[in-house]
Amino acid sequence: MIVVTSPTGHIGHQVVEKLLEQGASVRVIVRDPAKLPEAVRARVEVVEGSHADADVVNRAFAGAEAVFWLVPADPKAESVTAAYVDFSRPAAAALKAHGVKRVVLITALGRNTPVVDKAGYVTASLAMDDLIAATGVDLRALTMPSFMDNILMQAAAIKNQGTFFSPIAGDLKLPSCATRDIAAAAARWLTDSSWSGQEEVAVLGPENISFNDMAAIMSDVLGKPVQFQQTSFEAYKAQFLKFGFSDAMAQGMTDMADAKNQGLDLGVERTPENTTLTSFRTWCEEVLRPAILG
Repeated sequence: MIVVTSPTGHIGHQVVEKLLEQGASVRVIVRDPAKLPEAVRARVEVVEGSHADADVVNRAFAGAEAVFWLVPADPKAESVTAAYVDFSRPAAAALKAHGVKRVVLITALGRNTPVVDKAGYVTASLAMDDLIAATGVDLRALTMPSFMDNILMQAAAIKNQGTFFSPIAGDLKLPSCATRDIAAAAARWLTDSSWSGQEEVAVLGPENISFNDMAAIMSDVLGKPVQFQQTSFEAYKAQFLKFGFSDAMAQGMTDMADAKNQGLDLGVERTPENTTLTSFRTWCEEVLRPAILG
């Protein structure tokens, strides 16, 4: 039995689909089962509730061999530590109590880089990893750069203004990856029972690419001019406050962007093993263009 958390999210729903395609037995933890597609709901075991709840994770982890762990976004959390580490404490206890063999979790690049201690969400996510690792469970921590799919949050600005924004320098080439490749990597580790021990495994796209590069590719794929505009970190934080984030979580996003601007995501060398298939151009053709042009 494989337990999947956040099964209706951008990554989680694709993990569930891939596991079911492989014939795996899947149990999901979900706050609202109605958000699961009917075809999925009929093929999985459902534990209703939050995976921050001790009773919920204890029910879900009973008899499980593997767990896919992904902390959902909590923009109103009182701190990044509360959002990641405190959220995961009940699960860490349940993993030990039920003798779960393997955990595959989603986390961030940046460990052992000079800026990691002031990287907001990333700093907290890596502390969460340490909490899970301390249980002694066999662990694969999938370390991520920024997601290509995050561009979709600016789809309206790209469509209407021909512009997208970030406080990160436009000429800085960084890794990025598509959520579908993340899900494929997670499903591969979850269904492979041959591994043991604890390791970080980077999931990188096939190239480092700058926002200026992205703008040129989007312009070509969409058939309209798209430009990148660098904003200030102050304006970046203000936008999250406008969206209803707590001050601590808005600052966490800002600190993460600042750390990425200083090279947070550049500490891991690309290898054949950690390089995924989807290029940014392919992602634009297959995901962004339909989202913007219909």
